[in-house]
Amino acid sequence: MKVEIRSDAVHISGYVNAVGRDSRLIPDRRGAFVEQVEPGTFRRALSRGKPVELRLNHRRVIGSTADGSLSLYEDAIGLHAEAVVTDPEVMEKARRKELRGWSFGFRAPKDQWQSADPPRRFLQDLDLTEVSLIDQSMTPAYVGTLVEARADGEEPDALTEFRQMPDEVRVLEPEAEKSPETAPKEDENKPTPPDYRYRRIILNLKRSESK
Repeated sequence: MKVEIRSDAVHISGYVNAVGRDSRLIPDRRGAFVEQVEPGTFRRALSRGKPVELRLNHRRVIGSTADGSLSLYEDAIGLHAEAVVTDPEVMEKARRKELRGWSFGFRAPKDQWQSADPPRRFLQDLDLTEVSLIDQSMTPAYVGTLVEARADGEEPDALTEFRQMPDEVRVLEPEAEKSPETAPKEDENKPTPPDYRYRRIILNLKRSESK
């Protein structure tokens, strides 16, 4: 997760969940299992055009794909999110480096189970209801996550499940907001780090010339 703090908003981006990768052990009232989201699952969910809410800790709504504050897409890695948040509480948590990652909620999954020890579940389709920013109060002891049981009498598709993925959080603050005491001092004798993109291009040119 990349957190970029600006004067009037926080820009947050990163992968909410990976596709084609096994989760850690997920606890469930029926017994623990390992889960994998199949490639294309999020793409199908997003193609329906239903609004997806942006929440804080799966509770308070702070944005949505409908108002343009949240954008989502699936690529070869997984479900990627970009959010522009102006909510004061979220901005303060970002400044305090209290944001820990992403999570998402879904319902009515189409899945396939494989007999194994532990059992394996493959998500093939779902209704993506919300994407959440998670702070330290919601960080689980292990990833896999929390499953919210439905109330008695509710339909089976009323069950909402939540998933989290471990992530490294990078917080970028405006240079102007850094105090002289906290800002890192530049070493005048320190060489400029090479740009490895151009280095690769040069190496490739040399290889092509030597052939």
